[in-house]
Amino acid sequence: MSVQDITSPDSQDAHDQDNVHSDSHSESGSEGEAEHEPTNGEAGGSSLPASTPAASSKSKKKKKKKSKASKALQSVLRGGGSGNVPQELVDEVIQRVKEEHADLADQADEETVRQALDYLKINDVIRGKAGIAGRGTKDLGEHKFWATQPVPQLGEEPPEADGYIEPSLPRDQVRQDPFPLPKEFEWSIVDINVPAQLTEVYELLSAHYVEDHDASFRFQYTAPFLQWALKPPNYVPEWHLGVRVASNKKLVAFISGIPIHLNVRGNRFTGSEINFLCVHKKLRSKRLAPVLIKEITRQCHLKGIFQAIYTAGVVLPTPLSTCRRYHHRLLNVPKLVDVKFTSVPRSSTVARMIRIHKLPPSPFLSRAGLREIENKDVKGVHKLLSKYMERFDMRQEFGLEEVRHMFLSGKGTGEIKDGRRENQVLWTYVVEDPKSHQITDFFSFYNLPSSVIGNTKHAVVDAVYLFYYATDAAFGQGDKEEVEVRADKRLTDLIADALVVADQAHFDVFNALTLMDNWAFLKELKFGNGDGMLNYYLYNWRTAPLAGVNPIGERGVGKGVGVIML
Repeated sequence: MSVQDITSPDSQDAHDQDNVHSDSHSESGSEGEAEHEPTNGEAGGSSLPASTPAASSKSKKKKKKKSKASKALQSVLRGGGSGNVPQELVDEVIQRVKEEHADLADQADEETVRQALDYLKINDVIRGKAGIAGRGTKDLGEHKFWATQPVPQLGEEPPEADGYIEPSLPRDQVRQDPFPLPKEFEWSIVDINVPAQLTEVYELLSAHYVEDHDASFRFQYTAPFLQWALKPPNYVPEWHLGVRVASNKKLVAFISGIPIHLNVRGNRFTGSEINFLCVHKKLRSKRLAPVLIKEITRQCHLKGIFQAIYTAGVVLPTPLSTCRRYHHRLLNVPKLVDVKFTSVPRSSTVARMIRIHKLPPSPFLSRAGLREIENKDVKGVHKLLSKYMERFDMRQEFGLEEVRHMFLSGKGTGEIKDGRRENQVLWTYVVEDPKSHQITDFFSFYNLPSSVIGNTKHAVVDAVYLFYYATDAAFGQGDKEEVEVRADKRLTDLIADALVVADQAHFDVFNALTLMDNWAFLKELKFGNGDGMLNYYLYNWRTAPLAGVNPIGERGVGKGVGVIML
């Protein structure tokens, strides 16, 4: 059995697949959006569900169609990803290409047209003329908080040389006292080693973190997940920062940081990865988010850390790169239709969608030595991953103990039952060459469910997200093009097996961003487009834009970004 068993539907099924996930909602629930202040429930957040717009008729008169296309284009430039591009506009562009540029007609497929319209939109975002996902549509030069921070401002030209914006300070020149809060609140260092305090963080995030636009789904970070995500080697307890109500000590806001070793175009530095910024919904008028960011920044400065990486689903000054968030590979089709994560295309049925997305009963690479990671594999995975990550312009550099933590410690406890262990949040599989016993490949994915709001039949969409992977096929002999073709084929086989493993563990959907080498396999493995965009940012560091959802120069889609935030 090969990867072709899950990637070659008949022509009608392929058409259905192209339309299964043409739209997805990005998150809501930010603080101070009208003022373009920092958003909570966005930093490092992942994408949420999709819905499918009805395809527009192609039989309209040309004059009327042109008018609709013009209006649709304006809506694209106002916000939304390719999933929000009306079918009417896509049809119009394809027809125009066929009529006016016959020599290019074979290149004007639907996906290419949607990407081109995305590119138009992203250009406007960078120039400050539009927001992503329909948000931040005012002049983005109005960001009051971010105008005071050492970040590239919107509209700035790419720097002539990479480097910091503000110099580092000695510890005695860093502000020693916490930033003031409104009098009814107080700062709290949250000790996630204390079960009761970990539960507080879990409950805050579960009720008030990232939601989709329609408030139908909300991330449900579990306590084991937070333990895994927030306690890497050398984590700093003071970077788990909360705000409590002074009178009753209730936790009402949170932000976190963990240390991260970054390499950005050959410049290596230790920074902080800022994540899980969340403020209780009823307190978002208190403007706590900017104070949380300033205080976590101060705490980082006290440890000698002056750079940071963070992500957001909205446009702030200034995106370093933009990735599509997320591509969705359907696993449990009936459930995803029931909860309106996806819809059934006009020309399809649920039964046909099930057939399209059916997966093999066992991983293809099992015969080649595919198995779950063991402690003895850590050195081999570290060596392979370190070399593989050199392919990307911005990447995380993992130490040996970081590899042990990130790819081994989230395995859970006890025996595997129905593809899972108790409290398991991470799945990592390696391919060991049976002759040399070298680790030649590995993949990993993590479990992050979303609660389904207001659905009496299903409480949770059980989603997994592609994490890091590597293959030594990227290092073989031959010219560059031959090596890339070989690496792409191997990655497709590898991630196809990740889908099988996830399916056997009874997950509902498998998600992946347009970063690293994901573009090589997303279409073939039937990942459907989401429309939300995830923007990557660096704090106190300037560099030219990196290739994400669109190529930049000779750097292909995703090749600029080698950092995956949880």
